Amino acid sequence: MKPEAEYFSMPGFRVGHWTHPAGTTGCSVVIPDTRSLAVVDVRGGAPGTRETSLLEEGRLVQRVDAIVLTGGSAFGLSAADGVMRWLREQGRGFPTASIPVPIVPAAVLFDLRGPEPDWPDADAGYLAASTAAVDNWTSGPIGAGTGATVDKIVNPGGTPSGIGAARVSTAAGTIAALLAVNALGEIAVDRESAISKGEELILAANQTQPRAGENTTIGVVVVDAAVNRDDLVRIGIAAHDGLARAIHPAHTPFDGDTIFVLGRREGHLTPSDALQLSVATQHAVLRAVRHSVPKRS
Repeated sequence: MKPEAEYFSMPGFRVGHWTHPAGTTGCSVVIPDTRSLAVVDVRGGAPGTRETSLLEEGRLVQRVDAIVLTGGSAFGLSAADGVMRWLREQGRGFPTASIPVPIVPAAVLFDLRGPEPDWPDADAGYLAASTAAVDNWTSGPIGAGTGATVDKIVNPGGTPSGIGAARVSTAAGTIAALLAVNALGEIAVDRESAISKGEELILAANQTQPRAGENTTIGVVVVDAAVNRDDLVRIGIAAHDGLARAIHPAHTPFDGDTIFVLGRREGHLTPSDALQLSVATQHAVLRAVRHSVPKRS
């Protein structure tokens, strides 16, 4: 299992970012080259999402044209409208008797600041989609991670974070993760520090007064392997396991932790390959979270 550099390409999946000129918020989009089988796994207690019900088991539409990650809380969901507009211009979408309808699920994080905050709108989403590229998987305070912070369980003002990206290659296939990390919890640098800080975080949880819905880690995991829906469900579980290894605490009542999983090719994993890719997913998500915070990779 081989971790890759933080700036990389992922064949079959383009990434685009839009960052507000004031550096306060932004949005990011992941666009598969063709409509992609997808699932979503929501573990946080305060999610903000769009079109996630379409990805539940038994639904008619389980393939997506793009995924949007955005700041701006619920206001930022309008960024997905711009991505839909760009996709429509490309003739992409779910076929109907009228025109193709692009399927664009989205998840938001809270980065509103002050009485007149900024947030991504439809034009921002359009620009993110129109600049998407396969070699644009990167980490830093850009796109949906622009206004993100972490460590709020011990520091109410938070520590600046951002987007984190990581890729892990295995004999069974390749996993790439893109996460916007705006967590209530701390980022664990290593296993030892996570264990040693356990008592401190329990005490902090007793003393802190977090505001519901103002924290969230949202992300996309893509799989370059032949997978079916059940395989993607297992990989989604593994992704949240990686999140819980990287953020302490994760999945709180005040976070909206949401991860989408997309497959490049459809097929079926062997049990051995499924295990290998699950372990790779945990590792990729762990690395992506750490890459989202400066000097912690």
